Amino acid sequence: MSKPRKAVVAGVGAEQGLGAALCRRFAREGYHVLVAGRTLTKLEQVARTISAEGGRAEPVQVDVTAEGDVAALFDRAMAGNESEPADLVVFNAGNNNPHDFRTLSAAAFEDSWRVGCFGGFLVGREAARRLVPMGRGTLIFTGASGSLRGRPSFASFAAAKAGLRAVAQAMAREFGPLGLHVAHVVIDGGIDGERLNSRFPQRRAEKGADGLLNIDAIADSYWHIHRQAPSAWSHEIDLRPYKETF
Repeated sequence: MSKPRKAVVAGVGAEQGLGAALCRRFAREGYHVLVAGRTLTKLEQVARTISAEGGRAEPVQVDVTAEGDVAALFDRAMAGNESEPADLVVFNAGNNNPHDFRTLSAAAFEDSWRVGCFGGFLVGREAARRLVPMGRGTLIFTGASGSLRGRPSFASFAAAKAGLRAVAQAMAREFGPLGLHVAHVVIDGGIDGERLNSRFPQRRAEKGADGLLNIDAIADSYWHIHRQAPSAWSHEIDLRPYKETF
């Protein structure tokens, strides 16, 4: 019986969030998933759910802005006798907090950039170091509307996401010819998950049926990217509800 490959999802939070949905999707495909994020209790719950469904998962507490943490995560992802090295990596970390530009502190702006862009650089660099020598693998970055345009009160978020998009483009051009599939997914709309529903409960009612992006539907698209034939790779796709204007 062949050993399962590993997948890394960096930026996992609540069970009803995109990171957790990606972990569940990859586990259903037979992957051993490293469930990585900042809050250990949340990671453990996601891993327990996957294990209860017959999948393989392990929680890994990681600060994506800490170089040593990220390197240790990938050491873990590439080692082990019971599974193959990781060949599927997703960077899903970010913090989307609106601020009046006039009162936005330098620390808050830098923190947004460090999590959403610098963290992506660290994860991307370690993924390239480990996967390029194998000549295969997929690295997917989660983007947002802010990757393409800055809106009022979201300057820090847009700066981080636009920077992340540029990192993804540079990596795709450098490492695609070497066998590493680098993709960027623009999530252009509200995600129907715990974060939005707890902070803005009225949004769900305002948007109506299919007005928010379903986390499992998004996860299906990420899996499709990973399974694309090398002769027809996507670098960037955008996902939005059919009702969303753009």
